[in-house]
Amino acid sequence: MSSREARQWRRSCGRRSGIHHVRPLSGPASRLAELRLIASRRIASLTRSFDDIVTAAADGATDDEHDPEGHTTAWERQQIAALLTAANAKLAEIAEAEARLAEGLYGRCAACELEISRARLEALPATTRCKACAAANIKRHD
Repeated sequence: MSSREARQWRRSCGRRSGIHHVRPLSGPASRLAELRLIASRRIASLTRSFDDIVTAAADGATDDEHDPEGHTTAWERQQIAALLTAANAKLAEIAEAEARLAEGLYGRCAACELEISRARLEALPATTRCKACAAANIKRHD
């Protein structure tokens, strides 16, 4: 989740006495739809940025290797490409979560089939594993 998405999430949760209150989980479909919209907008913005860089480079408007002001065009293009890949992966995770919701499997751990805690689903709406199974999976990959 980008810092902008995190700020939007914090704003949508609201604040009281400096503590973030967890939004009720009564509408996981609406939360997933909200996340889909955020991800789609991010993809559109990054795609425009990428296209602008490619167009500028094709026009010869930039001296890619000798710009004393900052990074090379190639570096910026790769940076945006990486962010675009991450945003597309996030959108795919959201689509998978929406499919699990439609099948009645949302909120169940894909590994142990136990219920995923409400707090975990609030923090990671597209998660497929409960905290214990996610931790066990991380340990196996270390």
